[in-house]
Amino acid sequence: MALTRTQRARREQLIGAALRAINERGRDNVRIRDIAAEAGVSPGSVLYHYPELGDLMFDVHRTVVDRFYRHRADAVDAEASAAGKLAAAIETGLPSGRDDEVARVLYEMHGLTERSSAHSALMTGLYDREVALYDAVLEVGRATGEFTFSRPAREIAATLVALEDGLGLHLMSNNTSVERGAAKHLLTECARQATGCPVG
Repeated sequence: MALTRTQRARREQLIGAALRAINERGRDNVRIRDIAAEAGVSPGSVLYHYPELGDLMFDVHRTVVDRFYRHRADAVDAEASAAGKLAAAIETGLPSGRDDEVARVLYEMHGLTERSSAHSALMTGLYDREVALYDAVLEVGRATGEFTFSRPAREIAATLVALEDGLGLHLMSNNTSVERGAAKHLLTECARQATGCPVG
């Protein structure tokens, strides 16, 4: 059954509240009452729209996946040159900092993929879109003559996504041996070696 505009608005409010609660408490520590308090509504109101907490967690995961990817795609689209697009992809592939709410919740939600095919599909879809985004940027660089590849574009794209995911996890996990500037440098240098073009 289709949701009314009011129902959609309330669900969006609850998704935002759940996102903030997860960011503050961690996914495993969030309860209905925490989301209700964050949204300024009663627990019954949360349960009316989301009788199962798992359904709300799925909508939170879907929302942060969409926000994270859209931010990346918009940043890439805003650049004219292939090198600029590649730099934008790298910049937006890493958490902006420890207070990056979307990145933090995104990593928290990925923990649900072990026991949920629906959550696994969200993570797989994000990975595929990110690889495709890099692949498209690389192909633009090939077409304009900015890039000369050392190996297939799709392989370079997959390598960059895997590298940013690993570095991002360390950045969000209080690993004091990894800081954002160094992580960005590693990604940029990997891209430079793969394309033969200075990036950033």
